[in-house]
Amino acid sequence: MNADPAALAAIRDRRSHSKVTDDAPPEALLAEFVGAMSSIADHSGLRPWRLIELRGDARLRLGEGLAAAAGEKREKYLAKATRAPLVLAIVVTPRINHKVPVWEQEAVASGVAHALGLLLHEAGWGSIWRTGPLTRTAPVHEAHELAPEEYLLGWLYVGGIPERDRKTKPRKPLDPARHLSAL
Repeated sequence: MNADPAALAAIRDRRSHSKVTDDAPPEALLAEFVGAMSSIADHSGLRPWRLIELRGDARLRLGEGLAAAAGEKREKYLAKATRAPLVLAIVVTPRINHKVPVWEQEAVASGVAHALGLLLHEAGWGSIWRTGPLTRTAPVHEAHELAPEEYLLGWLYVGGIPERDRKTKPRKPLDPARHLSAL
């Protein structure tokens, strides 16, 4: 049995886009993509994640939280928070379950973030995954209005792909011998 060529191409062709245009995917498309997350491997179907959609001035809350956590000039962090028209905060919402440890639940949220990045790329949108030392600070937690048990995994910054980024060379495939072994 062979891999689906479209799925394989989507994975091979995906790129991070640190600079994006002011265009953003419509809410209906985003809702469709979120609905597809039911296929993410999720032991016991806990759905231990949620997304927070930040558009327009809502992104300023992220900037304010980052600035408060850093104790630095807010303008720097407001600029960081608004460098894409859509910011998706990926939130881990751990569920108490004796069969599924929290690390495994965090892996599910990571899978959601990666799958969303692939879907966005395949639909013609640029994105980049962002984290950093301020991600799990109290001011950032508060800015996202997270429940006490929740925590941020990171953010997907999403927007249109600039014309200059549309002509990228394919990446060289990994050497399977370095990453695949048998016992």
